Amino acid sequence: MRFLAQYYPECSLGEFEQKHIEEYLLYVKQTLGCQRDKCRQAAQAFSFLYKHVLKKPFVLPSKLYPRKAFKLPDIMSPGEVSLLIQSCKTIKQRALIEFFYSTGVRLEECSKIKIGEVDSANMCVHLHQGKGRKDRKMLLSPRCLQTLREYYIVHRPKVYLFEGRWACRSMHPRAIQHAVYQCLNYAGMKDKSYSAHTLRHSFATHLLDNGTDIHTIKELLGHSTIATTMIYLHLQTRKRQAIVSPLDALVNKDTDA
Repeated sequence: MRFLAQYYPECSLGEFEQKHIEEYLLYVKQTLGCQRDKCRQAAQAFSFLYKHVLKKPFVLPSKLYPRKAFKLPDIMSPGEVSLLIQSCKTIKQRALIEFFYSTGVRLEECSKIKIGEVDSANMCVHLHQGKGRKDRKMLLSPRCLQTLREYYIVHRPKVYLFEGRWACRSMHPRAIQHAVYQCLNYAGMKDKSYSAHTLRHSFATHLLDNGTDIHTIKELLGHSTIATTMIYLHLQTRKRQAIVSPLDALVNKDTDA
């Protein structure tokens, strides 16, 4: 609202009209080069102003938003994941990397996992109130469980699986992300746009490549709709590598003839 007032210094609050909002959004989009999320954020703020402060009707100018770009997430190859794990300098770093790749957990969720939620008997992790306030069971590999046990012997966390400087207090998501970035740096991958979330994407894609059905992956990731999980169909490599181009099929047919 401050930026809008600066753009129209001659207008008082009650003088703003729909055309002012649309002109400003065009300025934000075309002159400042802001992307869709920024334009939408501004438009929603103006909508709140009209509906709840000025008590005037307001038509959200969604047609002025730049079209949302479709971008496939980055994933790591199995070889890169293996290199990342081998490059960890501490047992805590290795436990974090393996836990992300073993479970497909989100960054915020990882910071809230408690020790009691690790179920070694059933080889799963019981996540309580994850994103969307939903509970779910996550995979836990025997390799990751062994690493977690080694990590526990060294660090002795009290309540949360990954605790920060203070006992009984969870490790902050930014601190976890920083640890992942350190490992990426050690592995020589600091120039790639990888993060903790890349391990989640890699977890899902590699499961799909290994034959796990899309509906099971949806449940493991905690997605609300199958449409969100379908993006990993674009990332799988094994099926795509097995596809024979119709041109090659035609050439092979002519050769056989």
